[in-house]
Amino acid sequence: MKQLLYTLFLGLMLFSCKSEVKKETISETDYTKETLDVTTSIYPENISKVFEAHGGLDNWNQMQSLAFTMTKPTGKEVTTVNLKSRESVITTPNHTLGFDGKDVWLDTKNKEEYQGNPKFYYNLMFYFHTMPFVLADNGINYEVAKPLSFEGVEYPGIKISYDSGVGASSDDEYVLYYNPTSFKMEWLAYTVTFNSKAKSEQWSFIKYSNWHTIEGLVLPETLTWYLVEDNLPVKKRNDLQFTNVTLSKQSLAASTFAKPETAVVVE
Repeated sequence: MKQLLYTLFLGLMLFSCKSEVKKETISETDYTKETLDVTTSIYPENISKVFEAHGGLDNWNQMQSLAFTMTKPTGKEVTTVNLKSRESVITTPNHTLGFDGKDVWLDTKNKEEYQGNPKFYYNLMFYFHTMPFVLADNGINYEVAKPLSFEGVEYPGIKISYDSGVGASSDDEYVLYYNPTSFKMEWLAYTVTFNSKAKSEQWSFIKYSNWHTIEGLVLPETLTWYLVEDNLPVKKRNDLQFTNVTLSKQSLAASTFAKPETAVVVE
């Protein structure tokens, strides 16, 4: 009897362990999905190697705040972010834009009209700059994507989608393409659904290059947008440089992101 009970107990334990694993399978020629074993605490092996190639999630998760500068035609644009709450403030010569954890606010200077959508932009460049680490956020699903072939190199791809209701645009999709040898991120393909609120079949492409190491984390110094034909990159369009990048294990006070009296909440 004891041996029978032990056997039943062992069988239940094995079943319980297997139930924690989510498996998606398809044939080798269909790249819309591929076999990925995902547990509740472990990322798929391919993206785990990408995280490690950029300094590791353990190191990233210790960081609490980030700042960087971009030079635009209108002057320097300085972004400051609390990484855990995603509170942010963007300062330019003509306006200040922020997110205080609840509302997006805008403070224009010299009555210069703001060009763009503040709710769309306030965390856009932060998101692009902190790839691949923001792709470890909660509510993300991973699939193996069809590789990207460019100038004689084939880059394996990882498709990222979001659970419904995650973020302001949960229908957005990304594909991270990584170097097959170093596992560093090389390309990002993405769709934009903020305005349409519906899935898009139109992909944009960014080339990641000129990496620099900040606090042991490898972040991009240069992003290069490409012209696209048939949903594939064909020709360089423009570069964007990130300078004065700082990471800290200290979060910033809520007052850093508070709406000034002269600012308005963006509805």
